[in-house]
Amino acid sequence: MAEPSIGGDPVLARPGPLRSLASKFSLLTAALVLVAMILAYALGRSTVDIGWGILLFAIVALLAGVISRFTMRRLARPLAQLQAGIESAQNGRLEAIQVSKTGDEAEFLGASFNAMIAALSASHSALLEQIQDRTDQMEAAMRSAQAASRAKSDFLANISHELRTPMNGVIGMLDIALDRDLSADLAEQLQTAQRCAYASLSLLNDILDLSKIEAGKMTLEKLPFDLRTLVADCIQANQPKAAENSVQLRAEVSQEVPRQIMGDPLRMRQIIANLVSNAVKFTEHGSVTVRVGGEFTSAGKFTLRISVEDSGTGIPADQLLCIFEKFTQADGSVSRRFGGTGLGLAITRSLVELHGGDIQVQSELGRGSTFAVTLKCEADATTDPVQKTNELEHVPSVPSSAASPARILVVEDNQVNQKVVTAVLRKRGFFIELANDGQEALSKLENSAAFDLILMDVQMPVLDGLEATRLIRKEPRWNGLPIVAMTAHAMNGDKERCLEAGMNGYISKPVHPSLLLRTVDEFLLQKTT
Repeated sequence: MAEPSIGGDPVLARPGPLRSLASKFSLLTAALVLVAMILAYALGRSTVDIGWGILLFAIVALLAGVISRFTMRRLARPLAQLQAGIESAQNGRLEAIQVSKTGDEAEFLGASFNAMIAALSASHSALLEQIQDRTDQMEAAMRSAQAASRAKSDFLANISHELRTPMNGVIGMLDIALDRDLSADLAEQLQTAQRCAYASLSLLNDILDLSKIEAGKMTLEKLPFDLRTLVADCIQANQPKAAENSVQLRAEVSQEVPRQIMGDPLRMRQIIANLVSNAVKFTEHGSVTVRVGGEFTSAGKFTLRISVEDSGTGIPADQLLCIFEKFTQADGSVSRRFGGTGLGLAITRSLVELHGGDIQVQSELGRGSTFAVTLKCEADATTDPVQKTNELEHVPSVPSSAASPARILVVEDNQVNQKVVTAVLRKRGFFIELANDGQEALSKLENSAAFDLILMDVQMPVLDGLEATRLIRKEPRWNGLPIVAMTAHAMNGDKERCLEAGMNGYISKPVHPSLLLRTVDEFLLQKTT
């Protein structure tokens, strides 16, 4: 009798009629019937004696033993083995069972079970190999994606540095030139160049923000800030463009909104500024209204609602869902008519979602649009309105004419940036000394008079700013010397790396003169108090 197998191999043949269990049980039954007939015949003839009775009893007992052994060997034992095999398979162990060579249905059933186990085992092995292959492919794809992500981050970091460095020189030199007495025509030309430079910087910032968001590295700060002042700043920044378009730009802040809110003022400003800027850009006449309201949902939890309503061109209904996608605008011709890259709303939606909020838009073509933002914030309902402080009341750190000027070491390898920073600081009366790399900065610290502040670039030849700062911090005599990073590295984590190296502050290029002076004043004042 052939063994069962897989695929094209021979399959186990069923037992013949004379070897089946039915045939065997029929023979045993016939034997019992024959004995019963002999016994009945003998009893009928009254010829049964004690010897004959004992013989018949022995024959019946022998037949009963044969039937019992036959049942145990041919039926009960194979069924028990089959049951054990089934339980083993249920527990995940694909093991063959022992098959008795009986040539009947019991052998056929056992052999068929073993063939099934062999097929399942082969299928399981093949499946495990496929899973392992898929796992290896997924791991390889993940490693490739991670490598691509790292390459993208490195590329953006490098391109950011390479773009911000010349941008710092362009914007800085324009600021210095505009600070002089100029003819009206020349001043207008320089102001136009300055606006173009800031527009390019804004685009660069949008690309970097988008990269941070996609990488999941955008983090939110939690600081108290005056929301009314922030909204007023956004309105004021867009007033020139609104006036140019004959658009009435106004803001309405509900009295229910607390004076101070805990959150990220930079990102909150970015959300409002993007929506207001868009509304003004796409409104050629009419009005743009910013409404701010909300309510406390529980102790310390405030739901902020911001809506920006305009009477501009409106958005077609079939474009409402796609305007929040990257590099997408409501009309392909819009980018030529109004400018822009289509990143503003994509970044705005991502920032809103980072706050755990939601953004919706309602629009009618030719009638205008309304963008509604809901943000979850923290605020104290019992806090009294904060009085606005006058920044001019801060004690200036600029030394008086009777005192010696503060000595500042500027560590910068780019000559244009050296000129910009030197011009801004010397105009305030500071004494400036230059170093072209970190090694030269260490030499200046050793051999020159004591400095009051170091402005340190990060990426420089010979010795970079981070390593130079670590070496400076190893010297106890320079522990109190403030070091401020002034770098074109503006990716997520760059500020943290500067602070971990031992720097006290961080300014990303291009540096606005007012921010540079304010930062210098702040650290010089801390050093003297």
